[in-house]
Amino acid sequence: MNKAIPARLHVLTLTPFYPFAGNEVNGCFVAESLQQIERQGAVSSVIAVDSVYHARKNPSTESPAEWIRYPQLPGNFGLSSAGGFLGAVLLGRVGRLHRRSPIDVIHAHAALPCGHAATFLSHRLGIPFVVTIHGLDVFNRCFQDGMAARWRRKVSTEVYKKARKVICISDKVRQLLTDGLSEVSGLVVYNGTDPDLFTPGSAQDEAPTILVVGTLLAGKGQELVLRAFARIRNSHPGLKVILVGEGGDRERFAALAKDLGIINQVYFQGRLGRREVAEAMRKCMVFVLPSRFEGLGCVYLEAMASGKPVIGCRGQGIEEIIRHGDNGWLIPVEGLEELVQGFQTLLADAPLRARIGQAARQTILDKLTLAHQAENLMRIYQEAAE
Repeated sequence: MNKAIPARLHVLTLTPFYPFAGNEVNGCFVAESLQQIERQGAVSSVIAVDSVYHARKNPSTESPAEWIRYPQLPGNFGLSSAGGFLGAVLLGRVGRLHRRSPIDVIHAHAALPCGHAATFLSHRLGIPFVVTIHGLDVFNRCFQDGMAARWRRKVSTEVYKKARKVICISDKVRQLLTDGLSEVSGLVVYNGTDPDLFTPGSAQDEAPTILVVGTLLAGKGQELVLRAFARIRNSHPGLKVILVGEGGDRERFAALAKDLGIINQVYFQGRLGRREVAEAMRKCMVFVLPSRFEGLGCVYLEAMASGKPVIGCRGQGIEEIIRHGDNGWLIPVEGLEELVQGFQTLLADAPLRARIGQAARQTILDKLTLAHQAENLMRIYQEAAE
């Protein structure tokens, strides 16, 4: 007697983070994990969302998705109600998709607005949903107080309570969730990275560079890197800093580099494609991102997969991955003296860099590839769909 072939799990992803034409980096951490989930047997449908206040986005050819725009009230109260509008916009479209190919589970990325919309769709269509928390602002207070922040917290709390599973990208995020909402226990699923894209280079490929990849905003720590570099540059005359990314503080960082007398050794590269970032990681001597507010940080994992010593901050999600002096380097938030010492130690000792880099890559291969992430997500989907 032939065994019945199990139906393939159909996952609908709702996300504000996803690549689009002209920007393959946006939400690549969602798109790349979905590609791996499909390889493991799931059927994937993706609806990427954005507010009507932003320019219309066209789908990426490499990571296709249906882009949907939703109305949003202006001002601080807009985010707390946006999920309701989004759910209403999506109801007919998701209902038709569900009738053609039954959806087993909805995966919403972030409580607002996608998780909020998922609660509406789940209630109307009877589809279970899970939600991932991608950052440390678990209850969407947006560093604010007042009525608007309380409303965002209220709606976020309702989402977490109604979700079948709440996925956290680090234990740091999970702890913030349970501290604020003890009746909800989150599940930790670390992001993964592609060790076939992010690979070590040869010793001959290494150039005298310190690499920083991240949005150019004060919270990411680029200012600390520039100040530390100014302290060590005389000991390393050929060394330069490469800053990859875009953001509102670019001009301020450029002005700081000029004031510190290092402007000729600091290079602003703007946004780079995935393969360009991988190449920059292969060539650098040290990767650093002393971010003070990071749930985990995919760029750390990518640099580790590239076999580089990675410098991050204690008290952030990456501290769960990096063992100081073994597979990476940790400093306190705003630890200028510690960053200077870290640069001096790592830049002066090529064998130490190589040893840490090898251990870093092995850490990724052991537990932090896209395949590891997909396996964990598939298990959660199957449990949520039961």
